Parts: sequence; C-alpha cells; structure tokens
Amino acid sequence: MNISIIGIGLIGGSLAITLKENGFAQRIIGVDVSRENLDKAIRRRLIDEDMSLEDAVAASDIIVLSTPVDVMLELLPKLLDLVDRQVIMDVGSTKSNLLQAVSDHPKRGRLVATHPMAGTEYSGPEAAIPGLFDGKCTVLVDAEKSDIDALERVQELYLSIPMKMVRLDSHSHDVHTAYVSHISHISSFALALTVLAKEKDEDRIFELASGGFSSTVRLAKSSPDMWAPIFRQNRDNLLDVLDEHINQLARFRSLLIKKDFATFYELMKEANQIKKIIK
Repeated sequence: MNISIIGIGLIGGSLAITLKENGFAQRIIGVDVSRENLDKAIRRRLIDEDMSLEDAVAASDIIVLSTPVDVMLELLPKLLDLVDRQVIMDVGSTKSNLLQAVSDHPKRGRLVATHPMAGTEYSGPEAAIPGLFDGKCTVLVDAEKSDIDALERVQELYLSIPMKMVRLDSHSHDVHTAYVSHISHISSFALALTVLAKEKDEDRIFELASGGFSSTVRLAKSSPDMWAPIFRQNRDNLLDVLDEHINQLARFRSLLIKKDFATFYELMKEANQIKKIIK
C-alpha cells in the first residue's frame, strides 16, 4: 500500500510511523510546502521520499490530508479533481465547512472524513511519535457519503493501528469537539495569559509550578497556526460552549465574593462526577 501524507507534522508524521511499523504501508510519500519539514521527515525516516502534490496522488492508494484546517479547504477540492481509484482521508478537527465545500463534487465519494482523537501540545515533524493513536478513538464523519470501497479501506487502516471507530454527522462532530477539545485549548491559552499577566517574574513561575499547573496549562503550548483556523471554522459552536464556561467561572467568582464556601464545596462535588466519564 502506497500512502501519501500531505502535511508532515505531529498527526501526519505519527501516522506515518505507525503505518510503516505495523506493515500497512509499504511506502510513505510526503508532501509539504516546507522544504525544511520534508528534510526533517526524511532524516527521521517518517517518509520514504517526497513528491509534488500531483505526482504523489498518482503514485498513491491512500492520500492523507493532514494540514491545518484552513489549508484543507483549499486543497481538498484540488485533490478530488486529481483522484480516480485513490482514497482521500482527512484528519481535521472541524468538518462542517470542509464537507460543505465539496458536497457537490462529482468525486465526493472518494473522500472519507475522519478525526483521530489523539495529539499532543507539540507540532512539526520532530513532534511525531510512535504509538500516538494506539487504542484511541477516531470519528468517521458523514460516512454514508463515502464510496463503500473507500470507507472499507480507511476502516482497515484504522483497525491496523488499532483504533476504535465511531460515526457522527458533521454538525454533531463539530458540536462535540467544541466541548471535549476546543474549549480546553481556549481555557489553557487564557490561563497562560492570566498567569503571565500577573506574574512578571518568569523564574518564579517555573520555580512554583507543580504538576497541577503544568497539566492545566500544557495545551497553551499548542501551535497557533493549527488552532486559530480550528477556532475560526468552529466559531459558532465554540461561542456557545465558551458562554457556558464563562457563566460557570462567574458563578465561582460570585461564591468567593459572598464567602459561600458551602455551595462552593457542593459544586466541586458535582464537578467530581466527571470521574464517571473520564477514568
């Protein structure tokens, strides 16, 4: 199986490692606008060779679109123009805008929209790691609009890792990811800015930071090049979630002002119920 990965970063690079290690891919072809990224990917043996977009599509069985989501909007119609027997799968964090953009394309069936729910706060080819997707969940989005053979091939790819698979429509996917992923990143960015604004002595931040702070603010190290487009494309759902988050913060603030720590305690107990969902 020849697989082209367009965008050799954390997700694309980690997928390349896994698919070479498990034998699903015989050859990995890299496509990236950054020559530096391609050189790093070759040195790390994430890819076997690099090609132009057109040559890579012609040489591939599966094309993985792993760029920032705003770039996907531009590239996906071009990729569909180029494919015949090949399968395209994207791994983007937002889906509604992307799938709407190609909904009337005559080769829409060659696309399988996916979102593997895995990642770290790091980016670029140097961030790629083995085992990133093992046992995680991937979402197949609007799967009924993909050709049966294309969908089966992508399912085989994810089963080879292995990953669990669930199906959602594009709207539900974007709503759910706003709650379980996107709001976490905004909160982490905001917390980092709060601490940096209040604590001017950076050495003291590092001196006092413990595991709790580090884990809470970890996502603030994520790439703006990746996350700004995600926030832009999922703006409406994110605003809805952010409004609720602000309301909850205001609620805690009001209780602190009133010194109502009994209610504060009860709210924390209520929040503990998240343990039933996240082990």
